[in-house]
Amino acid sequence: MICTTVKQGVDCPFMAAGGCSYNGGICCEIVEQCKGCKRSVQYLNAWYCSTCPEPVVKWKNGNCNMASHVLVAKKETAKINPLKASKRSRK
Repeated sequence: MICTTVKQGVDCPFMAAGGCSYNGGICCEIVEQCKGCKRSVQYLNAWYCSTCPEPVVKWKNGNCNMASHVLVAKKETAKINPLKASKRSRK
């Protein structure tokens, strides 16, 4: 349904016939860690996340999984055959 509270005119999954069904009935503004994300959108002179109504929850346990500005370094580990490794260690 179309949002009638903060993000007016935007399709929102939390909108119901009786109004916003999200906790408190209104979306929360972005937090400091969200600045620079491509998913930040400005509505009514405030910045909001386009994917999450409460960004604080996404950053609670580390990085937000929807953040477009955070790069996660992947470790490249080589698969080692345990049988060959044990033979090498005997030499």
